[in-house]
Amino acid sequence: MERLISLFRSHFGEEPSEVTALPLSGSSRRYFRMAARGRSAVACKGSTRAENEAFFAISAAMCSQGLNAPRVLAVSPDRMDYLQKDLGDCQLFGALESELADGNFSPVKMGWIRSTVAALPAVQHLTGKALDWSICFPDREFNRRMVSFDLNYFKYDFLKLITVPFDEIRLQDDLDRLSEDALKPFGDTFMYRDFQARNIMICNSEPWFIDFQGGRRGPSQYDLASFLWNAGTHFSRSLREELEGIYLDALDRFCKIDIRQWEQDYHTMILLRLLQEAGAYGYRGIVERKSLFLECIPSLLGFFSEVGDKACARYPYLGSLLEGISAHWDGSTLIPEFSVKL
Repeated sequence: MERLISLFRSHFGEEPSEVTALPLSGSSRRYFRMAARGRSAVACKGSTRAENEAFFAISAAMCSQGLNAPRVLAVSPDRMDYLQKDLGDCQLFGALESELADGNFSPVKMGWIRSTVAALPAVQHLTGKALDWSICFPDREFNRRMVSFDLNYFKYDFLKLITVPFDEIRLQDDLDRLSEDALKPFGDTFMYRDFQARNIMICNSEPWFIDFQGGRRGPSQYDLASFLWNAGTHFSRSLREELEGIYLDALDRFCKIDIRQWEQDYHTMILLRLLQEAGAYGYRGIVERKSLFLECIPSLLGFFSEVGDKACARYPYLGSLLEGISAHWDGSTLIPEFSVKL
């Protein structure tokens, strides 16, 4: 803590009068709000220098393009601790949480959701223009290794843990095809990697973007799929369709697309992202017994039943497996006291 206080003292010229630990996230980083006489900053105790360097570089690239990202204010000599702009406490997910069950968002909150999606193409294209990809962590771009990690995450940290029988050879045939389809050319766009409501802050009624240190060069459709098909927010089909239209209208400012090919690639990314989510919920929920992740599994299974032919046409065994899990698996093979209710 003294190192963080020293950073604050060096930057602001005085000791913080208040230090408040912020809620833990899914990572090992720790955050604190420090304040003195009306001035404040968020202090971060990092865990990996390379990850910190990625955050510093991406923040600088985004800020240089006029995007809403927290500016880095001070960095410790060993690059492990830093101060960043304080964006307040209004996290988009937290703001929406009370209305997620029925999806009846207030006009103000609906405006925040629309603004977030409308800003995404700028984040992807303008950051991509300004960023040196070699600084990205843990890899510079979306590639075969990353896709393999995500697919194995699904197979070993979700599918095998719920002990539903499946034909591993037939499944792997489909996963191999999915891997090939996911690696089509995608240009110099920044892929946020974890673009979701928990990583959006609302400051001065505008969306601001945080926790982008895992971003890299990659396909733009992945981020849209991450936001719209997230089991934590479980947006309705009609809202997802509206937001897809908003995204495409905003994207038109940066590039012209073949809409048929774009949609085909988008459905591939939806499927890939859902499988990655399943692995995350399996590991964090089933292995680590974190209730936040277990609670997302029913919504995830609802997405499995909805993803349908558009995403699974080339992966028939995977599609039938996901449909079967969503229709018949009740959670009894997972944890004795856990029950899935769609």
